[in-house]
Amino acid sequence: MRAFPHLRLRCANNENVDQQGDYVLYWMIATRRVGWNFGLQRALDWSRELSKPVLIIEPLSCNYRWAADRFHRFVLDGMVDNEQACREKGIAYHAYIEPSPGAGDGLIDALASRAALMVTDDYPAFFLSRMLRRFVRNIQKKCEVIDSNGLLPMAATDKCFVRAFDFRRFLQKTLPAHLVDRPDADPLAVPEVHEKVLLDKSIGTRWPELTRKIYDVSLASFPINHSVSPVDFSGGQDAAKQRLKVFLNRRLDNYNSRRNLPEEEGTSGLSPYLHFGHISSHYIFDRLMHRASWSVGDLAESTTGARNDWWGVDENTEALLDQLITWRELGFNRCFHRDDYSRYSSLPDWAKKTLQIHAKDPRPFRYDQEIFEAAATHDPLWNAIQRQLALSGEVHNYMRMLWGKKILEWSASPQEALGSMIHLNNKYAVDGRDPNSYSGIFWTLGRYDRAWGPERAIFGKVRYMSSENTARKYRTAEYLEKWRG
Repeated sequence: MRAFPHLRLRCANNENVDQQGDYVLYWMIATRRVGWNFGLQRALDWSRELSKPVLIIEPLSCNYRWAADRFHRFVLDGMVDNEQACREKGIAYHAYIEPSPGAGDGLIDALASRAALMVTDDYPAFFLSRMLRRFVRNIQKKCEVIDSNGLLPMAATDKCFVRAFDFRRFLQKTLPAHLVDRPDADPLAVPEVHEKVLLDKSIGTRWPELTRKIYDVSLASFPINHSVSPVDFSGGQDAAKQRLKVFLNRRLDNYNSRRNLPEEEGTSGLSPYLHFGHISSHYIFDRLMHRASWSVGDLAESTTGARNDWWGVDENTEALLDQLITWRELGFNRCFHRDDYSRYSSLPDWAKKTLQIHAKDPRPFRYDQEIFEAAATHDPLWNAIQRQLALSGEVHNYMRMLWGKKILEWSASPQEALGSMIHLNNKYAVDGRDPNSYSGIFWTLGRYDRAWGPERAIFGKVRYMSSENTARKYRTAEYLEKWRG
């Protein structure tokens, strides 16, 4: 079998390959795409090695926290793309959309019982990592967990970085060696084993949804939150590639100057697709660097951690790379090394200390989570940000930072503020429940930041932001008009 990047592969148990198994099972749970996917690539490598077909199972539970039409619809869009791509290549693919809580229990065990081995996706956040740990304790087949999350394998780091500067310096020293390990752009291009996968009748009887046509799925039939409606843009790898194409053609040339302007459409808009695994950071990197006519030899020799002038490309491409690689993978680094990434206790000591000192400071306004969710504060700009989040599923990063800072200022305690931020972001943001999303939330409380002066009430030495300064700095009139309510 061909070589595979060893830092991207983790054996989840000590079982051996079952030579009598009927197929190689790929359990698609985080890398929800068929292209640029190390996990599917590994499963197909095993298929060729064992001369057994691949069976792909992509499930969607209805029993995860914040389950809603918004996220179900986005995942279903991706399933349609995956089903079509696999059908065209003759690969066995089944989407399983759980009809009620617990209905899917036992499905993966049943499919694994007939498999030679199982391959699945590595993902360090939300419920997926806990689910995998519970599952592999019982499975009696070899199980490999594959990291397709970023350009740098998560296992290439031996510690949790607390500053972007230090992580960037580590990347500059370490990442070049990993850039040669790229997933196959189209792992389904030449499937060598065409044997058809026939499921036991008992499996189809117990889980009839395995044969359901994805096109016919009605969200109304699922016991999920129907008040959080789907967004007005589609999910899936086709939509992701189209969004990237539009960004490269229309926005990249002004990205560095416009990305921090809330009134401009200057960002890439790729975060939801990265979160659900509908697009690969390797693919984005490939398209960016192809456009820049870049090669590894263009890298600067300096590894000082400086943000600019390392990649040897224009400032707009360099700025996007810093967001895509440094900041995004910094969040994955934390979730990989620390299970408490979503808890208040994970804040840096200086931030916890200064927030504790000011925990009893009088609040000029005090709101609970219900008021925040209703966008019913005294501040029109903050209310507009919350409405945008609730209605569109997206918020400009600068506005989301202001949104979090104000929740801190108007909550009874920093711990209560954190709870409100996590709930609202994860309930409404299409890219919520993600390592990068937790980075943004915790940044408002001091993570990846430093102590600032002057020391202020409530915030202490945590960086301060205000709606008034935002209104002076940016053109907010049109924003307020659009999201006033």
